[in-house]
Amino acid sequence: MKWWLALMLAFLLAGTARAERLVSQLSNDSVEITSSFDGERMNFFGTIMPDAGSEQKFVTGPFHVVVVVLGPTQNRVARQMTNNFGIWLNTDQVEFDNFPSYFQVLSSARLRDITDITTLTTEYILPEAHTLVANDAGWWKTAVFGRELVRLMTEQGLFGVNEGGVNFLADNFYSARLTLPSNAPPGPYIALTYVFKDGKVIARKSEGFAVRKIGFERFLALSAVQQPLLYGLVCVALALFTGWLGGVLFRR
Repeated sequence: MKWWLALMLAFLLAGTARAERLVSQLSNDSVEITSSFDGERMNFFGTIMPDAGSEQKFVTGPFHVVVVVLGPTQNRVARQMTNNFGIWLNTDQVEFDNFPSYFQVLSSARLRDITDITTLTTEYILPEAHTLVANDAGWWKTAVFGRELVRLMTEQGLFGVNEGGVNFLADNFYSARLTLPSNAPPGPYIALTYVFKDGKVIARKSEGFAVRKIGFERFLALSAVQQPLLYGLVCVALALFTGWLGGVLFRR
């Protein structure tokens, strides 16, 4: 949670003394996961306006907008598997603390055309930026394993960059659309919106929403965490009963 607090503090501090401000909104602040959940569409939209108290009556662009959606953080371990005499074994690993479980970027143009690589990295807009943290494994090993971790999570649909996912409907009004996948991890999410002009961040805003399980799925999830022993025994009992029932049916 320290990483989340640091990022929110940076957003609050950076949002002062600007000539422009961002008024934005999410389509919904809660996503409910049920047994039939196959994804949820989220809409982001906002307007760039003169800052409160500014003498400006209008804002002038051109502007670019980047929306970064992050899921709950967790400790992740990236492992290297090696083939030893025909047997695949885990031979090395690197652990990443407070790593996002979900990370999607939507932008109004190519990220490299919006700003420089330093800004993209320091603002944690690039997925790889979350792997460039101090680690006991050393910077080179951390970078290599981090790149592979990002690749694997991208293949699972949990990480991604959509350059062109933000559309301007007017000079200062934008909209963006994101579909949360069916395997989206439950927990608190945060949408970070950056407004760029001439390669610099001129306004930003953070908004939160929640992805939560309801019904029987929530009961199972809570049972696995709060009563792991009982949950394990019930799973074993169900497996034995299913196996016995299958044997009875096939004998007939």
